[in-house]
Amino acid sequence: MTFSLTINLLFIIGLVGGVLALIDGIARARGRSAILGIIQIIVAALFVLSLFFAGIPLGNVLLAFITVLLLILALAFRGAARASVWLPLIALILLIIWLVLGPHAISVPGVNA
Repeated sequence: MTFSLTINLLFIIGLVGGVLALIDGIARARGRSAILGIIQIIVAALFVLSLFFAGIPLGNVLLAFITVLLLILALAFRGAARASVWLPLIALILLIIWLVLGPHAISVPGVNA
């Protein structure tokens, strides 16, 4: 059995967005909104794994959509004033870009063609 990985710009956008969402979930789990953080960790980790392996439950598009919803909730319920808004915002933007370009809804040459 061989392992092949195609690295393109769309893969990197999804990977960076998923990792940033995972880091935000870890930071959120240490704070006040621990339940939201734990759910965000699980979903973001499954999304990152779905980029590498086929057969992850729910598929990567649905996991990215759920992660986007959790990031929107994380931005809405920031909790403490010291909570950073930039980390979930950047992850949210990257995952929305991945969702728009990933299922080939829009074709951009050199990115997802």
